[in-house]
Order: sequence, then C-alpha cells, then structure tokens
Amino acid sequence: MLLKELVQVVDVLAAGGNQEVPVHGIAYDSRQAKPGFLFVAVEGLQTDGHNFIEQAVAKGISAVVIEKDIQLSGNIPWVRVKDSRKALALLSTKFYGQPSRQMTLVGVTGTNGKTTTTHLIEAIFRAEGKKTGLIGTNYNRIGDKILPVKNTTPESADLQALLRQMADAGVDAVCMEVSSHALSLSRVAGCEFDIAVFTNLTQDHLDFHKNMEDYLAAKSTLFTGLKDTNIKKRPRFAIINLDDVASKVLLEKSGGEVITYGIKQDALVRAEDIKVEARGVSFTVVSKQGRIQLKLNLTGTFNVYNALAAYAAGMVLGMAPEKIKAALEGVQGVAGRFELVDMGQNFAVIVDYAHTPDGLENILTTAREFVTGKLITVFGCGGDRDRTKRPLMGEIAARLSDFSVVTSDNPRTEDPERILLDILVGVSRVVDKDRYTVISDRREAIKYAIKTALPGDVIIIAGKGHENYQILGTKRYPFDDREEARLVLKELGYQILEG
Repeated sequence: MLLKELVQVVDVLAAGGNQEVPVHGIAYDSRQAKPGFLFVAVEGLQTDGHNFIEQAVAKGISAVVIEKDIQLSGNIPWVRVKDSRKALALLSTKFYGQPSRQMTLVGVTGTNGKTTTTHLIEAIFRAEGKKTGLIGTNYNRIGDKILPVKNTTPESADLQALLRQMADAGVDAVCMEVSSHALSLSRVAGCEFDIAVFTNLTQDHLDFHKNMEDYLAAKSTLFTGLKDTNIKKRPRFAIINLDDVASKVLLEKSGGEVITYGIKQDALVRAEDIKVEARGVSFTVVSKQGRIQLKLNLTGTFNVYNALAAYAAGMVLGMAPEKIKAALEGVQGVAGRFELVDMGQNFAVIVDYAHTPDGLENILTTAREFVTGKLITVFGCGGDRDRTKRPLMGEIAARLSDFSVVTSDNPRTEDPERILLDILVGVSRVVDKDRYTVISDRREAIKYAIKTALPGDVIIIAGKGHENYQILGTKRYPFDDREEARLVLKELGYQILEG
C-alpha cells in the first residue's frame, strides 16, 4: 500500500517528501522498525516517539507520521497529524484490511468482571459452533491457541495485527476486554463493535484518570461508538448493568439497542432466587425469553452479574435459552478469579485478582456467605498506582475479615513499606493489632496464613490472581500465588491434586 493511499483515513495537517512510497508495515516503537515500515511517532506516558525518529530512519523506514512541528533531517517522507496516537489506530486498521468487519466483535468494559464476562460470552459463541478469539488480561487466544499478553487491551497496531491474524484463521467472533486506558488512548479506534458490555464502575486507575467523572467518560466512549457508521449493516447492542449508578450516563449516551441487566432494578434481564455456595451459585434468569434456572461453577453475587451480561449477549444474538444455559453451566472457572487451591485440606484457599476496593469487598462478602470458621485475607496494593484506594482496601479487608495479613503486591518502584503504611491507615480505623499482621514478603505472608488456618477457615489471597510474576523495581520475578499456596500445603502433608 502506498503512503498516500494509507493516510486517506486520517486528517493530514501537512506533508512532505515522496508520498508514493510503499508501506510494508507499521511501527510505533523504533526497536521494532524495519525497512519499508511507516514509523508513527507517538508521545507516550514515559517516552516520546518523536525522540526516536532518527533511530527508526537508520533502520530503513519508508516514512514517518508526526504530530509535532519538528525539523526532520534528510528527505524522509513525512505526514503531520493532530493526534498521532489516534492516527496509529486508524492507519493500522486500514493497513490490516479492517479485520473487525469480518467477525462479530464484543467489547466488555468496567472496573471489575471483564475477564470472567468475556470468558462466559466466548463459551456461548462456542456453543453456537463458532470459532472464537479472546483478548484480555489473562491471555490472548485464537481458538485453542494461547498467545502472550502485555496489556489488557493491546496497543492499536498490535491489536489490528492480532485481529487480522484471527480473521485469517477463520475466527467468527471475538470477545475483547476494553480497558479505560485503551479507550482514553484510542487503542480501539477503528474497531467496529457489534456488542458493548458494561459491568460496573468503582474506584480504580485514579493515577491515570483525573477523577471518577473522567474515568466514566473514558468508559462511555465504547458505547457512544455504537452510533458510528455501521459498515456491517447489522444491529448493534449496548448491554448495561442497570444496578450500577453509572448506568444512567451510559443509557443516555449509548448507540444501538440498549439491553439492561441486574438484580435490584427492573432490568430486561434479571436474576431472582440467588443461592451462593462455596463451589457455585444458582439463580433464576428472568427475561423476555421467560424463566430459566442456572447453576454456575462460579460463585459469588458478582458472578451472577457477569452471567447475566453474558446471557443478555446470547439472547440478542438469537440463541435459545437452553443453549445459553448449557454454555454458561459448562464454564468450570477462570484462572485467578475466585480460584480454589484444593489439595484435600480441611480449610479453603482461594486466589482472586481483586485489586480494587469494590473487587475486594465483593469476594470477601461472598466468602462470608459460606465460611464456618475464620475468614483470613492476604492482600496488598500495587506500587506506582492510585494511592487513594490503599486505605479504602485496608478498611474493607479489616471490616470483613476475621484476620488480615497485609503484604506486598507488585511494589514496582515504590518503597514496599510506604505502601504498607498507606494500607494500615485504613486497617487501623477498624480493628486493633490483634486482628491483623504485616508481613512484607508475600511468600512468607501466604505461608503464615495457611500454617495458622484451622478447619472451616477460608483464606483469601487477593490482588494478583492469574499473574505468575511479581514486579520489584522495574523487573519481573517468577511468583504465582496459587503455586506458593500449593507448596505450603504440600509442606503440611497434603497431596491431593486439583481436578
């Protein structure tokens, strides 16, 4: 594709050099630049691509896109745009042949529940015999082929390349987690969504967003995008949690047909007769399709919401209730989401990704419904992230647990002790020192909780879930909460393997 053809999808402010040079690829990182590539200089959160143009030129790129009025050496063809980050998305979409137009694309956004909801919707697609793709926090997947993941939602050029790969592999439907960062940074610009799902909005990412209003504004762009040109010429749907206070804004802004779900409000798809147990939750789904009983292998009221969102997706796609039921009941669990570590011990060990105040409260409230002994919580907070949620999480853990073990999560470049002190501000508001302990070393914290557990106790290890690493400084070190728990249980003499 020639440069002049490619840039037709963006508003060009100025241009120079030979605009008829061929483009053989797109790069936004000079380290990935290759001969014949178009290099898009993006100003990032930590570095500025404009500072690396010379390195990209040295690697033989054919042209460069910039947003700053800078002097370029040599005769490299260039194009200046207002927003090079958005241009990267639109240029990549065109370069890779608009792959989202060749499949059903579902985007799920919200603070909590994105991973589980995408897995549930994907199960429904599979029940229909469709080949599926999954893009999210745990991994990217094409059919049964697992691919590595860097961000919850990949950078736009990587995303379009992945969607192209999926389309070429014959994927019919893709379920994608869409983070607020991705929406704010235009990573999904150019994607044509058929269904947008909203799970909930609670405090998170205020190190990135100015406030909760800004956070919600970012989320809402997925739904306003349903008003855009519909090349696929088929219905679009907004599936919204009516019980969440943010739903009022989304209901006003959404394009497409709006389908609401919930438990408390009179939603179009709602749950009744909810029964939460340690290994699952059962309830009745009430919708225009009638009433149908569901018994999930996932537990917690929060998973009732996730399942309702997925059920609504199946419903708008015209699936029979019995087929949706079979698909949802067939999901055995999602890695790191209320995941039982079971080696035959007489107390429960559960690992969960909960790393927000609301997420932590959800899992602890769920555990409270079936614990017969003490509820012990092991948790921390990430470094270089929103500090204001740390005391909130400390207060929630202290209030809902019988005993808390405050430890490190991913401290990154922050002093771990400073993070612990922030958490303890909230803990100390609620309980005395006999109801908590501080063990900075996460491995030792997990070991302490398990070795002090008694029959009937429930241990929640929260914050990292599926992650198999811990970030100390700028480096990742191997660390998996589930494996650490298994090692301690084995040391105690338990040998029964999960499954």
